[in-house]
Amino acid sequence: MVGGVTIRPAEKREAAELAILVDIAAHGFASWLWYGAVLHGVTDTAFERGRNKLREEPGPGNWRDALVADVDDEVAGLTVGYSIGPEVLEIVPKHPVLEPLLALQRQIVGHWFIESLGVYRHQRRRGIGSALLAKEFERAGSAPVSLITESHNDRAQALYRANGFGEAARAGAVPLFEESKKHDWVLFTRKVA
Repeated sequence: MVGGVTIRPAEKREAAELAILVDIAAHGFASWLWYGAVLHGVTDTAFERGRNKLREEPGPGNWRDALVADVDDEVAGLTVGYSIGPEVLEIVPKHPVLEPLLALQRQIVGHWFIESLGVYRHQRRRGIGSALLAKEFERAGSAPVSLITESHNDRAQALYRANGFGEAARAGAVPLFEESKKHDWVLFTRKVA
């Protein structure tokens, strides 16, 4: 426990809450992707798809790769982290919006990758993000740690810089909608000392 924050492995039964926090981390990008399952008649809602993805699907990014932060008997935040292997070089994106993200991930084979870091708004500014990052650094061992964020996410970038990350690369984001705010995806890397 650090400052009233307990970091622990996620449990499969928490998949619905994990989906909410993954979507918070992605500022709605995850639920936008998950909505494709609704359009194809696979699920009734985007969050049902997210829950199913986090609960059941094999491969990286499911509940087994998640850590949760508990504060006052409440799940307050999460990270999802795993090692980027050479198989990322073979992935074909299912949608054009994913290509810039994959292009950045292809640069970090062998790194520990933090796919998501999300904290509920009412729990922010309590050290939860830093506590989750510290646990991810432990899980990474001697591997460099990388993550991707939006270029306009100043608060997240300040957290990452304060925890030893530096900008490594950028890729222009493909807009989700015609009126979407233009931004870049920014790859941050923390090298092992």
